[in-house]
Amino acid sequence: MILNVNKNINPQIYRGYDIRAIYGVDLDESVAYTIGLGFGSYIQDKGYTKCVVGQDNRKSGISLTDALIKGITETGVDVIFIGLVTTPMYYFAQKELKLYPGMMVTASHNPKEYNGIKMAFDDFGNACGELIQDFRKFVEAGNFKKGNGKVTTDDIRERYLKLMKQSLDLGDKKIKAVVDCANGTASIIAKEAFEMMGVELIPLYMESDPDFPNHHPDPFVEKNNEDLKRLVLENHADVGIGLDGDGDRIGIIDEKGNMIQIDLYSVIICRDIMNKIENKSILFDVKCTKALPDEITKLGGIPVCYRTGNSYMKAKMRQENFSYGAELAGHVFFNDKWPNIDDGIYAGLRLIEILSETDKTVSQLLKGVNKYYSTPELKFKSTDEEKFKVIEKVKEYCINKGYNINTIDGVRAEFVDGWALVRASNTGPDITARFEATTNERAIELEKEFMNLLK
Repeated sequence: MILNVNKNINPQIYRGYDIRAIYGVDLDESVAYTIGLGFGSYIQDKGYTKCVVGQDNRKSGISLTDALIKGITETGVDVIFIGLVTTPMYYFAQKELKLYPGMMVTASHNPKEYNGIKMAFDDFGNACGELIQDFRKFVEAGNFKKGNGKVTTDDIRERYLKLMKQSLDLGDKKIKAVVDCANGTASIIAKEAFEMMGVELIPLYMESDPDFPNHHPDPFVEKNNEDLKRLVLENHADVGIGLDGDGDRIGIIDEKGNMIQIDLYSVIICRDIMNKIENKSILFDVKCTKALPDEITKLGGIPVCYRTGNSYMKAKMRQENFSYGAELAGHVFFNDKWPNIDDGIYAGLRLIEILSETDKTVSQLLKGVNKYYSTPELKFKSTDEEKFKVIEKVKEYCINKGYNINTIDGVRAEFVDGWALVRASNTGPDITARFEATTNERAIELEKEFMNLLK
């Protein structure tokens, strides 16, 4: 494979948490090769000479990964290639091999035409924000090292399953679960993981197919869960579990066929773990319902609201040793008897663990939760250049109105009876918004106020 350095990489592919773009447009083998050269040179400046590389099941994954590895090794860095893996398996490999620099070729839940690269330069975890922009500038400078690194392979599958089994202790009640892999990469391990724990599994779209022929691989979007809901009801299942394209996010359907958002899933988890953990501070992102911090406080815990994003959340989890954290989009971080790896399969099994020890259903486990009226996450197309300008205008508006605001991630205006959130997406040219209040009428009122502003 002959590849040349690409000196015209679109800077917009360097996003908030990773590199992500449409394959064949802004991301191809020459881009991957050049980024590999940059990565190998960059981590050597940090004192590393070896890294981990994995890939998800997208069609372009093999050729992009080959080009990436070629670039890395040509700088003199050795690569341990772990092959086709979920993103959580890649995180595990870093921990298991005690090798923190790494690259995972994945576009997560993006449509099939996309691909991308998650990067870790050191023990911080996934690069994000300014770390990625610093790396972009390094690649653009083109001062790459030369060497002759080696490639070795490692299959971490069985060790990962062993860790999962050791981290769970299911009760006597056998649980029936429908699990939807959306034809994503979780298909390579989900069946074995659930069946080894004694779950009565009803598989849905568990054949790996990067065309995602049945639905978009994002369980956070309710319309993607219609078949999952149907099978839960038809089979009288205890729970439905949806997984995203690279296996690190989860969606939940209760026994009545209703979608349970991750902030409410987290209420169930907090009720289960609060008396078992030492650090009772619980982390959640700015998009979560107020019912979650209400419940954390009721349980004697300390709610901590933080910015959205896998990379930011995971780093915060580690830095302050939180026992649990979650973001609305479906990333769930257990750091009690599990090593802070956001894995949709494991998150599903933790709920199944709770169900196996009680006669209550999922909906019954949510009894007594404070009631709020929330909109779904609303998404509006923008451009990467304009979206941050829009957020600044929203901030100015709130300041002029005298609103109490939280600006850790976009603008979250806090009111006695609700809140409004407007933020720039870190994964695409979008602005997202969500509104919540103690009454449906007030939630609609907040939505109208801020929607008029955005228009």
